Amino acid sequence: MSQDSNNSNNHATEQTNTYVPPKVWVQDKENGGKFASINRPTSGARYDKELPVGDAPLQLYSLNTPNGVKANILLEELAEIGVKGAEYDAYKIDISKGDQFGSGFVAINPNSKIPALVDHSGDDGSEPIAVFESGAILMYLAEKFGKFIPVSAGKARADCLSWIMWQMGSAPFLGGGFGHFYAYAPEPLEYPINRYTMEVKRQLDVLDTHLKDNEYMCGNNEEDYNIADMIIWAWYGQLVLGKLYEAAEFLQVDDYKHVKRWAQKIAERPAVQRAVDLALTPID
Repeated sequence: MSQDSNNSNNHATEQTNTYVPPKVWVQDKENGGKFASINRPTSGARYDKELPVGDAPLQLYSLNTPNGVKANILLEELAEIGVKGAEYDAYKIDISKGDQFGSGFVAINPNSKIPALVDHSGDDGSEPIAVFESGAILMYLAEKFGKFIPVSAGKARADCLSWIMWQMGSAPFLGGGFGHFYAYAPEPLEYPINRYTMEVKRQLDVLDTHLKDNEYMCGNNEEDYNIADMIIWAWYGQLVLGKLYEAAEFLQVDDYKHVKRWAQKIAERPAVQRAVDLALTPID
């Protein structure tokens, strides 16, 4: 067989193995990966399951993932300084078992993601307040108790809100992008791993540049520590400390010395230490 024929056959094989999207996507098989058995392109409850409700004014339904740890940190920081009314019960929503698709959880979070919080503190007969999305939960609690967020309009509040929104917009590239393809996908694929690694390292460089001149995300004093630090540390702090995806060496996290200094400082806080390993009560 001629060399040209071999090249033609190889090219045909490569073309056969190349995915070509159909005109209309349908879910006709599991897509593989760690969470393939629970992934569906639809929302809503899949079965009836009421959520337990404890005696504390705040009820947290969560898991100790980075998004869940965000809420844990603030609740434990509020407990650390003795804020009244911030007591809470914490229940485990096991996303690998599909707890997030029970009717009770979907009723408080139609997006079926952790964490979710219900505030039962109203003493005027008002309905409990459900809050979902980790950023919304932290802002709600910080503003409710007037702690860990600048309350007056101005630069300090603008900085805090800007970094919160930066994290909420950036973390999907770290978790759903890099984390998924590096750690959870059924097989390693060069293009998505390279694409999301580049973006995660760019984000780490953004943080490192900022933290070169800032002890905390919004300043240099202890009182400047706020929910921006908490929300970013849960993802990027744990990442550079080697707590996520076993990817510290791959990402060369030691290069981001200012992020590591900040991450280690926050990791030493007693409330943060309790938050990372928070005991969650199963809902079964």
